[in-house]
Amino acid sequence: MADLSRRGALGSLLTGAAAAAALPSTSAAEGVGSLPAKPKTGPTWTKGVEGQRKADLGDGTFLNPILAGDRPDPSILKDGDDYYMTHSSFDAYPGLLIWHSKDLVNWAPVGPALKTNIGSVWAPELCKHKGRYYLYIPAKFPKNNTSYVIWADKIEGPWSEPIDLKLPGYIDPGHIVDENGERWLFLSGGDRIKLAPDGLSTVGKPEHVYNPWRYPDDWDVEGFSPEGPKVMKKGEYFYMITAVGGTAGPPTGHMVIAARARSLGGPWENHPKNPLVRTVDNAEKWWSRGHATLVEGSGGEWWSVYHGYENGFWTLGRQTLLAPVTWTKDDWFDIGGGDLAKPIRKPKGGTAVQHGMALSDDFSTDKYGVQWNFFDPKPGEQDRISRSNGVLSLKGAGEAPSTGSPLIFVNGDQAYEIECEIEIDPETRAGLILFYDRQLYCGLGFDTKNFVTHQYGIERGRPANPHGSKMLMRLRNNRHIVAFHTSGDGGKTWKRFDRGMEVSGYHHNVRGGFLMLKPGLYAAGKGSARFRNFKYRALD
Repeated sequence: MADLSRRGALGSLLTGAAAAAALPSTSAAEGVGSLPAKPKTGPTWTKGVEGQRKADLGDGTFLNPILAGDRPDPSILKDGDDYYMTHSSFDAYPGLLIWHSKDLVNWAPVGPALKTNIGSVWAPELCKHKGRYYLYIPAKFPKNNTSYVIWADKIEGPWSEPIDLKLPGYIDPGHIVDENGERWLFLSGGDRIKLAPDGLSTVGKPEHVYNPWRYPDDWDVEGFSPEGPKVMKKGEYFYMITAVGGTAGPPTGHMVIAARARSLGGPWENHPKNPLVRTVDNAEKWWSRGHATLVEGSGGEWWSVYHGYENGFWTLGRQTLLAPVTWTKDDWFDIGGGDLAKPIRKPKGGTAVQHGMALSDDFSTDKYGVQWNFFDPKPGEQDRISRSNGVLSLKGAGEAPSTGSPLIFVNGDQAYEIECEIEIDPETRAGLILFYDRQLYCGLGFDTKNFVTHQYGIERGRPANPHGSKMLMRLRNNRHIVAFHTSGDGGKTWKRFDRGMEVSGYHHNVRGGFLMLKPGLYAAGKGSARFRNFKYRALD
């Protein structure tokens, strides 16, 4: 078979890749194969829509994560009886999907706040001041980074266009109002800067006000990296919760520390029990736990929202975790829940919204920005999409996923299948993929004559395509073991493709970027591809 060592010149190689024949056909029932036994790892989640895992166990307890999949750096806002939360969305646009809850455990999507590509979005801050909502957004380009702000009078939007705060070199802003009513952003490294009264510009220069607590030198960490300052006022103290130890790297690196002060300018007193959260053993369920925020529950209890990697599933990104907080008589607090491997009693009060969302899509409604995102889109990228009569048409871009912008989404299951009917124009390629970034992805695509495999971010010409310009395609990711099936007769018979893959290494500690291996679809070449009846199903 023809082999393409790197991307480029794909078309000429595919036309000569018809050496091998497809495997014998099987029945629809047999074609999907059998699943290996599910690992026995203690308590399991309840099943939500499409079998997706759900934290609420239905018996007054929940099992983390509260939001599965790539929902890192959670920023949470208590707004009366409602809670809103958003996360780092990195290169996915529309970005900064806002979630809504009434009980801190069950969450429903509201909609995306950020539509203009300002770079890779890291650790935003969602807040409300004098009736207006604000999002403070650090954004990183390859050679530069700064911070922006957007605002809205309603949480549903519309949100403003990004305003550059001109804060190079800083990440992870945290908003707080001081004892005099002045607004501040706390920044990475223990610095802060004053905001104008309208919150849309800065005043003066950053100043250093806090030297973060330092862990022992013999701990296995990624680096000191003080980041993610979240500041709140309770009683006579301001409390600052910070992450140190690096975000990924060794599972024992990331951690939560705290300090308090009577004034935002300090002096800041470190918590005597630092660190309050830390993975201490590689056998724990959740790795690299950190980046915490405190929030008061509906019943008056306090909780901490933070993120962590799931043991063995770096590919799912950092997931959102919830842990109980206990205030002590000396006005400090402890974060409980242990290693979060066991069910925890739900917060008191509040009512459950319908959790999550269906990831199957018949393309009769617009889920752009709620489910589907482009990766690092160019201006006008959304014009590639059109919908009509249950069909999503996607204009081709580039020669492969590496030179285009695929449509991808976040999911949170360890094992799942996606399936879709795909029809292509001449001189067009399309398929299903698992996408980390433009240098690391895998999947199966086709043109009218041949299949093409995507593996390690490399395109390889494969066997002749017996289905022509239209087929059903299925991708299964069963705990990092990836298989493909195709059907040319509407799903009556399926053929297992002769190339399987293993993708446990498609993650940040191999590639960098803090991303997730996301399922999705792509179209490349000169024409368009049409997608019908996209299906998602979680597997046991």
